[in-house]
Amino acid sequence: MKIDPVTLAVMNNRLGAIAEEMGVVLGQTGFSPNIKERHDFSCALFDGRGELVAQAAHIPVHLGSTPLSVRAAIARLELAPGDVAMLNDPFAGGTHLPDVTLVAPIFLAGGRRPFAYAANRAHHADIGGMTPGSMALSTEIYQEGLRLPPVKLMAGGRPVRDIFELFYANTRVREEREGDLRAQIAALGVGSERLRTLVASAGPKAVSAAMDALKDYADRLMRAALGRIKPGVYRARDLMDDDGVGTGPIAIAVAITIGGGRAIVDFTGTAAQVRGSVNANYAITLSATFYVMKCLAAEAVPANEGLMRPITLIAPEGTIVNALAPAAVAGGNVETSQRIVDVLFRALAGAAPERIAAASSGSMSNLTVGGYDSFRTRHFSYYETIAGGAGAAPGEPGASGIHTHMTNTLNTPIEALEAYYPMRVTEYRLRRGSGGRGKFAGGDGLVRELQCLAEANVSLLTDRRVTAPWGLAGGGEGARGANWRVAKDGRRSKLPGKTNLQLAAGERIRIETPGGGGWGRAPARSGDKSKSR
Repeated sequence: MKIDPVTLAVMNNRLGAIAEEMGVVLGQTGFSPNIKERHDFSCALFDGRGELVAQAAHIPVHLGSTPLSVRAAIARLELAPGDVAMLNDPFAGGTHLPDVTLVAPIFLAGGRRPFAYAANRAHHADIGGMTPGSMALSTEIYQEGLRLPPVKLMAGGRPVRDIFELFYANTRVREEREGDLRAQIAALGVGSERLRTLVASAGPKAVSAAMDALKDYADRLMRAALGRIKPGVYRARDLMDDDGVGTGPIAIAVAITIGGGRAIVDFTGTAAQVRGSVNANYAITLSATFYVMKCLAAEAVPANEGLMRPITLIAPEGTIVNALAPAAVAGGNVETSQRIVDVLFRALAGAAPERIAAASSGSMSNLTVGGYDSFRTRHFSYYETIAGGAGAAPGEPGASGIHTHMTNTLNTPIEALEAYYPMRVTEYRLRRGSGGRGKFAGGDGLVRELQCLAEANVSLLTDRRVTAPWGLAGGGEGARGANWRVAKDGRRSKLPGKTNLQLAAGERIRIETPGGGGWGRAPARSGDKSKSR
């Protein structure tokens, strides 16, 4: 069936709107602040083959990797009407254990096979493991929490009680997990119903044809974007600070070969996987590559499976960009994904300098705080990523205090944080002057300081504390980040980028996030000796 351009555009927006509505339902019905305030989740639709056809504007590190989870669920389970699959295994399509993916088949009346699939992924703020928040300084995946291959959470519309109870038994905050998990199920129900409504109005053949046409369209746009770039091999190398347990710096290298409307993205030469948790699995590297290639295109390429058809990804097994079990991976999803993006953009700066910005903060600056709240008489586990500075681009400065690249979450409002947890926000502001100098300056990072009102375990997974976000076209580096422990008397002691520690009631944790790199040479300042050069 041929689809005319107007109908194709309408179908693209209708499918995208279904994914967006799923996100609205998940955000409004979620229980934990991480879901209802930070919106640390993603929603998408897949066709009957399990190929991505539409996604909401949610979290890039989730969305590019979710197709592998959907296909893992399809391969391992026979999904019937009313079923919902659940998984988080990083070695079966997942990313890291806190990211729990649910997949629901969408059947039409009389259909024997699923017409499509709805899926969502949400970061659960505790899923067991050696420390609250499940983001510990681990050295193997077994320390990071409950690991689930694809299993049925719902069967024929009824809960599989054993799986629910197993899940709840492996978290310190059952009520949050129960509320968030049920919100995910509700969002899938809305997505399934909205797609059936679309099929009822347009017809199954038209919707199926539109899904295929949208993937073909994304393929053509991506080939056209690559075809406008001068053929060649574009290389770059960047560094992770360390893995938190003695290895560092850790190199990530890439060679991007472009020609004939195609690209080969080859990470050969990247460091071997490490003991610490900054290992990324293949799904994360695929997700980062998907994101960067979408950014490279000048047009608004539909975010679906077709975008990656012209791109071949080579990520050698056993490296930090394709780690093998039983590697620890909690930080690979949040930190290494950012550095993969950095190194890809750095390589592409040689191919399309007019489209590439300087490095952004390069770290999600992950903070997890957990313990027992004696006032509210309950355990608590709080997780957040803290924004930094965006890199400056040709023609414009970088934004300050913003989540960039593989994260797209919101700020946790101070009022919500203090109302729900035994913590007080003692300082929260822009880190003025942390952006790199340049013709266009990099954005500034943030200062965020939290006081624990109860004894708490704190986990930090941060980077760009040793290496700095790079500038482009002569622009300066962004400031490195820094982490501090602040005693009750105000004395500060500097902390590593990746660490676990115990804070007494009244102590504070202070995070200073990196700024973005500058773009272009900065004008000489009055009295600057360099002005005569």
